[in-house]
Amino acid sequence: MKKSLIALAVLAASGAAMAQSSVTLYGIVDANVGYVNHAGASNSSAYGLGNSGNATSRLGFRGVEDLGGGLKAKFTLEGGLGNDVGGGFDFKRESTVGLAGGFGEVRLGRELTPTFRAINKYDVFNAAGVGRYLGFQDWAATGQTDGNAVRASNMITYATPNFSGFNASVAYAFDEKASTIAGAPKAGRYAGGMVGYDNGPLSVTAAYATLKTGLSGASVDRDTYSIGASYDFGAAKVTGMANQIKYKADGASSSKINTYLIGMSAPVGGVGEVKAQYALYDQKAFNTKAHQFSVGYVHNLSKRTALYGTVAYLKNKDGSAMTLDAAGAYGQSNTLGGIASGQSQVGTQVGIRHAF
Repeated sequence: MKKSLIALAVLAASGAAMAQSSVTLYGIVDANVGYVNHAGASNSSAYGLGNSGNATSRLGFRGVEDLGGGLKAKFTLEGGLGNDVGGGFDFKRESTVGLAGGFGEVRLGRELTPTFRAINKYDVFNAAGVGRYLGFQDWAATGQTDGNAVRASNMITYATPNFSGFNASVAYAFDEKASTIAGAPKAGRYAGGMVGYDNGPLSVTAAYATLKTGLSGASVDRDTYSIGASYDFGAAKVTGMANQIKYKADGASSSKINTYLIGMSAPVGGVGEVKAQYALYDQKAFNTKAHQFSVGYVHNLSKRTALYGTVAYLKNKDGSAMTLDAAGAYGQSNTLGGIASGQSQVGTQVGIRHAF
């Protein structure tokens, strides 16, 4: 009898412990048909079936365990999906583990940098598709992994609790002496942070970060300064952002790229959303400029499924050679080559997005 009672007690305790932890499978599958003109040096048209036109396709696992006393253990493993070709999965989008409680949250691993999180809040196209803001890239063409400072590996991140709308986060990524860039032994080291205020209709965020990289056999610091804000009027939400990326090599003068963004999104009929955005890319480092105009519409068939369409126009000036990113048709990993210098470009995507 006693053994039975002990066994029942053990099972009950085990059941209570299991109820305090959970693992969630989640993801997004996004596919579209895209088209871009003036593609590559041959100035031809490009079209095809692609992914991530409205939101980046992904598959992830998220877990949490209640440790008691307000303390929780958490992990996230998330990878991108090339669902148009049925491949490309890994955990390079995020792979973190950490602790959360009244003190905030500490995460260790690979994830988005605080700088990118700050700026992405104000891109009405959510860093996806042909209409997205193009300011976060490796402007110096260093070829370094994560040279665009969107994500960083080997990173420790601390995020504060929300204090009546005020929030902040800081992060440091170790280079781990693994640099393969000549003259830049610390390449890959990242340090940055952001402070923000998100309360009701108002959002304001400022961020700064520095990334160690290298170019032409010399060590180079890539510094990012940004400030953004948005206000939701109900009938429409307006966003704005200014960002500067500065490269500074040892013993040399700095070169700058200033980018600006203003956007608007508005609900339509309770099931749709219209978006419009303008971005200016003032590439002072190359004495060139580019203007991007993007419009889009998202029609929600349910809470998880939506149809969407986006059109973007990129006007390159003074020898600028920026390109729109219509993954699957034409983009940063295309095989047609870069656009002809000073050539403008029009792109469009029509697709479907499902979240689970």
